[in-house]
This record gives sequence, structure tokens and C-alpha cells, in this order.
Amino acid sequence: MPSSPLAADVAHILDRDLRALRRELEAYPEERQLWQPLPGVGNSAGTLALHLAGNLQHYFGACFGGTGYVRNREAEFGRRDVSRAELIAEVERARKAVSAGAARLDEAAVDGDFPERVAEAHLRTGDYLVHLCVHLAYHLGQIDVHRRVVTGNAQGIGAVRPVELRSARPDA
Repeated sequence: MPSSPLAADVAHILDRDLRALRRELEAYPEERQLWQPLPGVGNSAGTLALHLAGNLQHYFGACFGGTGYVRNREAEFGRRDVSRAELIAEVERARKAVSAGAARLDEAAVDGDFPERVAEAHLRTGDYLVHLCVHLAYHLGQIDVHRRVVTGNAQGIGAVRPVELRSARPDA
């Protein structure tokens, strides 16, 4: 368990949203639809899933968890027709990376500089942890829209449910 409350909250939110990402991938009736391009949309659901999994395996797993993960960002955006099973496996690896990395974050690490420069800038780790949550949620929304358009099914998958937050408790 991380000794930083922020790291614990971020890890919980990322895990919730990665589970939602898995549900999104599973909600496509046909595997090929994960890779279907849409006019005016740069990335398919498959591409975004690879990107999100690689992003978190790098920033949490490698930077904080000591997993040894080596990111290939170009492949995240360049690979195509990866099976649904492999996409889900990458999402599950990202979940483990978040857990491993967050467990090693204490208050001093969260208040200090992030161990890598990001976009040519030095950032406070706590700020970047919050950014990683927003980044995942942003792309999760894109995947949800992609799925609805490609499949013609407007039904949601129950993503980003507040009831799944760590502080949620039922009425007495």
C-alpha cells in the first residue's frame, strides 16, 4: 500500500478506468471492429488501448515499480490487428504496473519532481499522477464513442462510476 494518499487514490481510479477499458474492448461484437477506422478520427479503439496500456506500464511500472518495461510508443500507434485477447492482456499488465508503481510512492516522491522530463518539461509527480488519470479518461471516452459509432450500439458499459471510488459508501 502506498504511503501517499494521492498515489493510493490515483491508483484506484486508474484501476477502475482500466477495468472499464477492458469492458469497452469486450463490448465490440466483432474483433475486427476494434480496428475499424472512422472518418475524421485518427485512432481506433485498438490503437488507443495499446497506447494507454503502454503509457501506464511505462510511467507506473518502469518509472516507479521497477518492472523493467521498455516502452515502444511508435508501436503503440503503429501496430494493427492485434487480437482482442492480446489487447486485454496488455490492459491487465497495465493494471499490475499501476499497482506495483503506486505501492512504491510515498509523500516525498509525490511532492518531488517526476523522474523523467515529460514533453520537455519538469513536472511535480503529484501533478503528473493526476494528469495520467485524466489522460486515461480522455481516451476511454474516445473509445466509447468509437464503439458506439462502429457497432451502432448506443448502450454504455458503465464506465467511470463514482460508486467505484475508494470513498464511496452506501447510505446508512
